[in-house]
Amino acid sequence: MKKRLGLIVNPIAGIGGRVGLKGSDGLEIQRKARALGAVPVSLNRSVEALKVLKSIKDRIEVITYPGEMGEGAVRACGFSPVVIGSIRPGKTTSDDTIEAAREMQSRNIDLILFAGGDGTARDVYMAIGDSVPVIGMPAGVKIHSAVFAINPTRAGDLAMQFLQGNLSTSYEAEVMDLDEEAYRQGTIAPRLYGYLKIPFKRRLVQARKSPSRVSEHTALNAIAMDIIDYMQEDFMYIIGPGTTTRPILLNLGLEKTLIGVDVVMNRRVVGADVNEMKLMKLLESHDAKIVVTPIGGQGYIFGRGNQQISPAVLKKVGKENIIVVSALEKIISLNGRPFLVDTGDQEADQMLCGYLKVATGYGDRIVYRVSVG
Repeated sequence: MKKRLGLIVNPIAGIGGRVGLKGSDGLEIQRKARALGAVPVSLNRSVEALKVLKSIKDRIEVITYPGEMGEGAVRACGFSPVVIGSIRPGKTTSDDTIEAAREMQSRNIDLILFAGGDGTARDVYMAIGDSVPVIGMPAGVKIHSAVFAINPTRAGDLAMQFLQGNLSTSYEAEVMDLDEEAYRQGTIAPRLYGYLKIPFKRRLVQARKSPSRVSEHTALNAIAMDIIDYMQEDFMYIIGPGTTTRPILLNLGLEKTLIGVDVVMNRRVVGADVNEMKLMKLLESHDAKIVVTPIGGQGYIFGRGNQQISPAVLKKVGKENIIVVSALEKIISLNGRPFLVDTGDQEADQMLCGYLKVATGYGDRIVYRVSVG
């Protein structure tokens, strides 16, 4: 008997990332994102995962929703899906995700793959709880939850191993989400909504995001002073989001957008809370360096929460001009796992792989491995 795979794609997931809107929730934000030239990413992310499953397509039945909610991705990979439900193209909402998950639950699906971010994970949880195994394909801006594979290809790997019966270990993973309006104002307060059941294999599933500890304060200021003292004149410094990078601007007497990307040159802000378009414009006239920090507990340095620093920006700046900053405690918490990149662009990801120097204190450096997972 064929295994039954459900696919749910949130077509607007991640649309606010590269344009600097820090999320995709709400019709007004989606309208603004499109006006700024944002392009949906979840279709391509879904295709990446489904390509892995093509080798077993004769042994699985794919059940999905119409058009942009899954059918398009499935057919693009050569599958003949069972299409259920109905949508209003271009006007899908979280209610469609909830209804799709419920319908799939009623059809005794073996596994649900969904593409989206924390909001999509929350909707799936609201619909089915832990009654059906799921795997998240990361396509959103906010990804605090632990229900996602480290990238879409690994989501496909997990799904294939599970559907073939080669992966029996399951795990109750946290579904976390936060208030996007508060997030845009710099308040980060993720809320636990519940748990989804996921097939588990270490190094294929990303960890829940962990906050920096208050005890790191002295180390972070030391790192900040190191970066400041070695800043080059007439170079732009693209400073990524986070509590680790914030002391750099604070020690310069400048204001940092906590969850945005700021640009500093000659010790003044030349771009606050910039998006990809603004960064590319600035890079036309100035050389630059990028300063980022890994996400605590997960290890991502690009592709999570800093999508404004897009593949085009990364290629323009170059790997040699990337500065990673991190307290040693955050690196130790990775337990030997590498830093991760998941930009959605294979060429950019491969450029970043290998090793990068990490500033861990004043004058202190270590070398750490970077991988796509």
